[in-house]
Amino acid sequence: MTDQAAVAGHGAAYQPSAKDIRLVIAASSAGTIFEWYDFFIYGTLAAIIGKAFFPSDNATLEILLVWAGFAVGFGFRPLGAVLFGFLGDRLGRKYTFLVTVTLMGIATAGVGMIPPAAAIGIAAPIIVIGLRILQGLALGGEYGGAAIYVAEHSPPGKRGFYTSFIQASVVGGFVLSLIVVLSCKALMPGAIWESWGWRVPFLLSLILLAISLWMRLKLSESPVFRAMKEEGEIARNPLKESFTYPGNPRRIFIALFGISAGLTVIWYTAMFSGLSFLKGPMKVDDTAAEIIVGTAAALGMGFFIVAGRLSDRIGRKKPIIWGYAATLVLLFPLFWWMGSVANPALEAAAARAPVVVTGSQCSFDPFAKAQATACGKTLGELTKLGVPYKVVASDSAFDSVTIRIGGREVASEDPAILRPALEAMGYGFEKQIPSAAGIAVILLALLGLSALSGLTYGPVAALLAEMFPPHVRYSSLSIPYHLGTGYFGGFLPLIASFIVAKTGNAYAGLWYTWGVVLMAFLVSALMLREPAEGQWDRVPKA
Repeated sequence: MTDQAAVAGHGAAYQPSAKDIRLVIAASSAGTIFEWYDFFIYGTLAAIIGKAFFPSDNATLEILLVWAGFAVGFGFRPLGAVLFGFLGDRLGRKYTFLVTVTLMGIATAGVGMIPPAAAIGIAAPIIVIGLRILQGLALGGEYGGAAIYVAEHSPPGKRGFYTSFIQASVVGGFVLSLIVVLSCKALMPGAIWESWGWRVPFLLSLILLAISLWMRLKLSESPVFRAMKEEGEIARNPLKESFTYPGNPRRIFIALFGISAGLTVIWYTAMFSGLSFLKGPMKVDDTAAEIIVGTAAALGMGFFIVAGRLSDRIGRKKPIIWGYAATLVLLFPLFWWMGSVANPALEAAAARAPVVVTGSQCSFDPFAKAQATACGKTLGELTKLGVPYKVVASDSAFDSVTIRIGGREVASEDPAILRPALEAMGYGFEKQIPSAAGIAVILLALLGLSALSGLTYGPVAALLAEMFPPHVRYSSLSIPYHLGTGYFGGFLPLIASFIVAKTGNAYAGLWYTWGVVLMAFLVSALMLREPAEGQWDRVPKA
């Protein structure tokens, strides 16, 4: 890239060549894909990771511990945003996201090298959590750097379009994680995959790291940052100024509760909840579910580009508000539609022979290694099998439980008796591959969710970059974005799984998403202002 970026007006007069902008977008997007691949590979292999590092006799507890580890990584993203946001505003955009991609690659490869809990005991999950923390720190600095770097190279009128490739790259990381997992499974015997082959996708991150560094080292610094440095306008304390600069606290509030929280729960629900829903309660074959969801995600990336380009024409706010409103209306129907075709026999059995559990002290603790009551054991087994149930409280002083399947009483809560009784009433627990028509419907439903995600996610990099003044842009953008995505989104799999486990309803976890989206819709509709182009390279109005 050339040195003509050092211009006055914080980049306002700088027009990158077509070659320059292609390199900027390609290098930034590739790095983002690789970083999110590293982060999502953990979620993609959740079941295997649970067996290797978080083994438990309680299958529900095992998967919840995996999702808790997933959430820990997200929980540390805001700290990474503070740390790398400070460096990005003080030292520059380019070198900061070189550090973040290196840290992510090393931490991800490390997960693939940890001995299982069977070999080193409690040290295994502790090391995993430690590496997830490093991943979270790295990701906290990556997104802001890539989004701002592209935005600050983009000419007016194309900022939404160019930065939408960064948004689509997040989905690309998820798609790449599925492609790598499916390829490894296809090339390895099942026994080898279960034994050690699952580690290969983690170790491949070292190759992706090398490619990403090679591409990013070709880049020069952002023209906006260079101009600020030449004019002596670098923030002395970006973190402090992010919260004291006139109007910034209000903008950070909107960015957190009105933008980041809403967009992230929609996307994670579409991809992670969609995948867990198919592989878990719907009993869809794991490989088939991964192919279906991966295909939908790959096709759905186009919605992000379209929404980003649309925002250049009609503004950033409208697509986001439309996406939120449509999500509130369509979220449950789209999942119901998937459920109706994913495993029709299971759906029919649940409707024909509903399970009713009557007992005293009838509650299920998903975090307990062993349930304290007979009723709790029954609910635990039903949750493990993915069978919906209704609980009726009993006044009995004794620890007793009665199970009825379609009105027929089952003699015991013992799994050796309960599962055959359910199978006799039409419940099937073998993994299924939906019919061709069913796969088509699931794809359409997932594409519908991807479209909702694209509307709310596609314009966001441009919007957030435009909301904040350039001298604290990295910090001001990264902190609310990673608080929103880290806590509202990162804890979604754990919270949704917990709600499903407690209620026995495979759709109940969607209420968490619906509630967060409602909050984001109200905050954005009432408080979000359309950024003015004139605010891009000067002090914005409060």
